[in-house]
Amino acid sequence: MTDPLFDTAPAVTPTVPVGDLGPTGRPMPAFPEPPPVTHHGGARVVAMCNQKGGVGKTTTAINLGAALAELGRTVLLVDFDPQGSLSVGLGLNPHEMELSVYNLLMEPDVTIDDVVVETGVPGMDLLPSNIDLSAAEVQLVHEVAREQTLSRVLAPAVERYDVIIIDCQPSLGLLTVNALTAADGVIVPLECEYFALRGVALLKTTIDKVAQRLNPRLVIDGVLGTMYDGRTLHGREVMERLVQAWGDTVFHTVIRRTVKFSDSTVAGEPITSYASKSTGADSYRQLAREVLARWPGA
Repeated sequence: MTDPLFDTAPAVTPTVPVGDLGPTGRPMPAFPEPPPVTHHGGARVVAMCNQKGGVGKTTTAINLGAALAELGRTVLLVDFDPQGSLSVGLGLNPHEMELSVYNLLMEPDVTIDDVVVETGVPGMDLLPSNIDLSAAEVQLVHEVAREQTLSRVLAPAVERYDVIIIDCQPSLGLLTVNALTAADGVIVPLECEYFALRGVALLKTTIDKVAQRLNPRLVIDGVLGTMYDGRTLHGREVMERLVQAWGDTVFHTVIRRTVKFSDSTVAGEPITSYASKSTGADSYRQLAREVLARWPGA
């Protein structure tokens, strides 16, 4: 039975040939290699968002970005969490940053070129963050058009990159509203666990409010099942419930549990380079092809 909390999700119909049943219980499309880009710019801005922590937002931002870069897309990752997990996961020390996304938000004389750093992954750059960003949530309250602050400072990057991925903090505060206001779409990583499933209704309400009041172009690009273990009945039941609730909005790609994700984080690099032949790397490469198939003109 479909949960009425979730039955308003938009449907996305795959337009590619289908194969055997995938882990979501639906026929698995054969996502083709996307065509090469002829010019860069006009980025699609994606917010990686879930108010519950520990569901794989940062892991997905890093590895989806790296997989998209492998496909020839220029990618900017935006660490928009005061914990700075995205920056740490790419090998940066948050205590040694001279400038961060906080300075870009709050200091008019700081430009995006002053803050952006290379990640070591060809075609993928980073706007780093540290604990300083926590002060922005308080300071932005007094600003005019405070919800559009991130959108304004990212405007130059939209003209240079193909994809901008914003890693949001695990809350629905002003920083997350800024990210949703700047975004074209939202990817919702969701741990395949019952309590993670319950909290998505509140996030859906927030996304709807931002779309109605601040950003009418905002859509949910997809819900991504993470930390999936198909060997357990609980994991399979949660996945079934997720598909019942969200339908084709759920990505066909599923990210399974593997220790390689933790190892690659310690190494400070994406799993696509740290363990290039692993199932985790393959999953994120498949996710990159799937999101490009869903994005018009990508």
